[in-house]
Amino acid sequence: MLIDRYHPEDVFARVPELADQTDPVLVQLDRLLDDDLLFAQVRGDLVRRYRLTAVHGRHSTPAEAILRLLVVKHLYAWSYQETVERVADSLVLRWFARVYFRRVPAATTLLRWAQTIQPATLHHLNDRVAQLATQARVTRARKLRVDGTVVETTIHHPTDSGLLGDGVRVLTRLIKRAKPLVGAALTGVRDAFRDRTRTMRRTLRTLHRLVRLKGETVEAEQRALYQQLLQTTEQTVQQARRIEQVLVARLHSKRALLRGHRQAERLRQAVERFLPLVAQVIRQARTRVLSGGKVAAQEKIVSLFEPHTRILQRRKTGVPIEFGRHLVLDEVEGGIVTRYRILPAGGGEQPELEAAVAHHRTVFGHPPELVAADRGFHAPKKEATLLAAGVKHTVIPWKGPASAERRALEHSRAWRRRYRWRAGIEGRIHSLRRDYGLKRCTDHGEVGMERRVGWGVLASNLWHIGQASRKRTA
Repeated sequence: MLIDRYHPEDVFARVPELADQTDPVLVQLDRLLDDDLLFAQVRGDLVRRYRLTAVHGRHSTPAEAILRLLVVKHLYAWSYQETVERVADSLVLRWFARVYFRRVPAATTLLRWAQTIQPATLHHLNDRVAQLATQARVTRARKLRVDGTVVETTIHHPTDSGLLGDGVRVLTRLIKRAKPLVGAALTGVRDAFRDRTRTMRRTLRTLHRLVRLKGETVEAEQRALYQQLLQTTEQTVQQARRIEQVLVARLHSKRALLRGHRQAERLRQAVERFLPLVAQVIRQARTRVLSGGKVAAQEKIVSLFEPHTRILQRRKTGVPIEFGRHLVLDEVEGGIVTRYRILPAGGGEQPELEAAVAHHRTVFGHPPELVAADRGFHAPKKEATLLAAGVKHTVIPWKGPASAERRALEHSRAWRRRYRWRAGIEGRIHSLRRDYGLKRCTDHGEVGMERRVGWGVLASNLWHIGQASRKRTA
């Protein structure tokens, strides 16, 4: 049963000298996190973990402690295990997390609770934190700057041969796990459970040695080796499809409620997830290597485990191409990031300015006086649209050949002074990537990435509010 909080206990009454050693930023954040709206939004997700979570079973870790433990984790960029260990060893963190002298939940328990919080809830939490920032006089929300960055995914550098090898390895592992469940039904089928990973590894090693050489003969040999890789992968796909058919028949039989039903269902879901991806890899490699054609970047698959990863050309020095997702951030003065959005495949940055101004009006009740962005957000009639929405000054460099009047405007002192304020979001992005885990996302899937970005932005905002409140009270 989910409970709201433990009975309050004064930790510093037992150890009085720790009160003077408490981090003043944590003292300010402790008051900030007492907001009832923040607590209610998180509890609404936690209570939906199971059907009877709210009323049945033993007492769980309180919702208040879960929220504060997750805030601590992302404030200091710790892992779940490190968060649990450090909170258990620190009386100050026990006080801040409202765990007091109770048992700190295990890392796996905290992870499962964290996965029940939906990305939409994190957007609402960030909106509420932005409103609290105005109440704490950290920002007046008169200026808005927008910029984009890339959040990388944890994948190895994609190659056609490497993706084919991953497909054979993953499908063979699932076939081996399914053998105890479907072995009796496929005893007469030849090569039903054959392991082709050794064949794949040998072919890959031979191919990697040939890649360093040049010449028409070498290219012909490489094409022949790719043909072997494709043949091995297709044979493994046929095995996996046969296994999937038997698993589906087993699940629909009268023995569906017998022991092993859950395992069979998990294997069927895993096979169903990876088979289309491996088939797409086969088509992609056949088109690119054997036929000499091209595949659009938006249609390419670069990872079987993170299929939402996109190929992004950033045109930056030293990093021409990145593998991840395009992220757009909105920031107001005071270092508060008010909105974040992971762009869909093929989505551009230009439509995000109108969405940023509309979101700003929803959160703060008024449009920003100044909107600044770089050249990538420019579009025809963009400034007129923003001025009609209530923005007084729009500072976006012209993209393409500009008229003499436009060049004179961009060289004026007032325009350049307003545009210089835009450069501060570059530092905010660097801070988020360095300190709050937005450089590379270790969570899986598109939902995991949005959850990771949301917690990072939320932790950064809370830290800035705590610092500003500490300076003002000092």
